[in-house]
Amino acid sequence: MSRPACRTCCRSTTGGSSPSTNTTDGSTTAAPSLHNSVKSGTFQAQEKELVFDIDMTDYDDVRRCCSSADICNKCWTLMTIAIRILDRALYEDFGFQHRLWVYSGRRGVHCWVCDESARKLSQAERSAVAEYLTVVKGGEETIKKVQLSDPIHPLIRKSLKIIERYFEEYALLGQDILENKQCWDKVLSLVPEAVRENLLRDFQKARSSVDRWERLKKSLGPLELKKGANSAKEIMLQYCYPRLDINVSKGVNHLLKSPFSVHPKTGRISVPIDVRKLESFDPFAVPTISMMCSELDNVSTIEEDQADANEGEPDVKRRTRDYKRTSLAPYVKTFEQFLDKLDQSRKGEMLLKSDLKKEF
Repeated sequence: MSRPACRTCCRSTTGGSSPSTNTTDGSTTAAPSLHNSVKSGTFQAQEKELVFDIDMTDYDDVRRCCSSADICNKCWTLMTIAIRILDRALYEDFGFQHRLWVYSGRRGVHCWVCDESARKLSQAERSAVAEYLTVVKGGEETIKKVQLSDPIHPLIRKSLKIIERYFEEYALLGQDILENKQCWDKVLSLVPEAVRENLLRDFQKARSSVDRWERLKKSLGPLELKKGANSAKEIMLQYCYPRLDINVSKGVNHLLKSPFSVHPKTGRISVPIDVRKLESFDPFAVPTISMMCSELDNVSTIEEDQADANEGEPDVKRRTRDYKRTSLAPYVKTFEQFLDKLDQSRKGEMLLKSDLKKEF
């Protein structure tokens, strides 16, 4: 299975003795296989998809169920929230139409933005997009990683609406972030000192994380009106907002695992995610390479007879049908639908350019 047609092009910025083609700007192009034949530093990528990498390990300071490379259905909600927030922002705030979300095969998700405008972004422009989408900032030593100012930016306001849909079920019930004093202290470190002592007493009287969260919001109310603070919102963002690896997004030379590749440690296949069915996506139900082999080996006798009857067909045509007999089929369908829309868009752009040039 091929990767989602990366239109990455490479160009040598100076001439050379290797086979090349002159361009209108005076530079030359060269085939990637000839990268060793051009002067060092002159072989540069001209196009690449805008990509995002979200790794569950970056949430280790706020998730209680798992740590490191481990994931479970409880903390996978963080990936669901991340996809909802970023997909909305990429579409509504930047106008990107062609966004492919892919499960990494182990502990995170990738996003491939394949619009022509996205592919041609410079490194500075890619960095600007990534910075715009970054809200949680600071390393392990930073206690408070979200600082809001008034008025709240539309990106954050819309992101909070998404987080609010999941916060009680995920954070207060699933992760139980206010279960005991150790958890309380972690959350209380994110609120103004003026209310910490009162909140500590209130938390001791409460019986659940949901009750404690309501008491926290009630205590912060008068303070927020006075000082314009947004502590409750900052806590929600710190615990749930997507955490991006900016270096992956801003560079044109950084590689991501191709869709449909096999993760070497889990054996799971890196599959596209249908955002329309995001809530039902289960990373543990993703096909593995051993499952695929077993499914192909267990083809029924009838199917084998039908294959024998079609021996005259080209090998390639016969091979393209194999995946339909496996659990990989729905994921390939999602991928093909994405490519079809991308191809239709490209044809439409070519027709528009042709009309503008009056090339009939």
